[in-house]
Amino acid sequence: MSIREALNAAARERILLFDGAFGTMIQRAKLAEEDFAGDLGLAASQGGNNDILALTRPDVIRDITAAYLAAGSDIVSTNTFSANRISQADYGAEHLVSEINFASARIAREAADAAANADGTARYVAGALGPTNKTLTLSPNVEDPGYREIDFDFLAEVYREQATALVEGGVDLILVETIFDTLNAKAAIFAVRQLERELGREVPIALSMTLTDLSGRNLSGHTVEAFWFAVRHARPVAVGLNCSFGAEQLRPYVQALSKIGETLLLAYPNAGLPNELGEYDEPPEETAAMLREWAHGGHANILGGCCGSTPEHIAAIAAAVRGAAPRKLPTVQPATRLTGLEPFTVPA
Repeated sequence: MSIREALNAAARERILLFDGAFGTMIQRAKLAEEDFAGDLGLAASQGGNNDILALTRPDVIRDITAAYLAAGSDIVSTNTFSANRISQADYGAEHLVSEINFASARIAREAADAAANADGTARYVAGALGPTNKTLTLSPNVEDPGYREIDFDFLAEVYREQATALVEGGVDLILVETIFDTLNAKAAIFAVRQLERELGREVPIALSMTLTDLSGRNLSGHTVEAFWFAVRHARPVAVGLNCSFGAEQLRPYVQALSKIGETLLLAYPNAGLPNELGEYDEPPEETAAMLREWAHGGHANILGGCCGSTPEHIAAIAAAVRGAAPRKLPTVQPATRLTGLEPFTVPA
């Protein structure tokens, strides 16, 4: 059975659980600069470079992953949100991208396999590709709207390098997450398709959009419906929303996507909205209560947490959705579906 088939089969039986935030848990560990820097001898300060911990403090990442698995996660992600050539250039560590991704994938794979062997329930590893700090759609120069810092081919190569190392490290699928620019996501899709051709097998992909405000659009201006129409051709094993807001504010957009997405619906909101200090105060029980409504409303197949969430949040969500009937994929009538910033459907 392929990974796609296995995930779909499991999701027909129950709501699956994703993991929570790595950044929140790394902050809890109160690491010092030397923890990040290790003995790599890099010239730049590595403070805050969470991804490099796969090389310098793998025990920290291993413990966080194991905690999410113990809390009930069926799918755990790799700690590689910024483990790409563009983002790592800020730390002078771009030459370590393949090594970081491979190491992080191995940590997650070993932890997932250990959990599966312990209780006989399959666990899956999603190789995380973040959006980078560049955008293909928008100019960073207000005086030159046509200017772009990078082009599509370069970003696709950046993603292909990262995805290759993640697959070599043993991930089951690639998760393109926190998509603020739909064209960036298309570059990631293109990169994974290139990798599939090289490997001669499918590399399942999941796509998760992030909204920038309550207008329900991402930074490149797409509504959730327009986003889905723009990426539907990729046949993702899951599509969804993450980060953005807390569950209360994200709910209508999850519902909208759930009605049109003919694949698994993945949703992992922040633990509420940040306070004036940028911290997340929403307790696990409150997050879980809102996600219970999503589950019993038939709006999601895979639920987890983003910024501010912890293993305690995932455990509470697991308890809250236990026994809920899984979402059934919608039957969407054939039609020509096009997209600009808004969706456009031509009935058959």
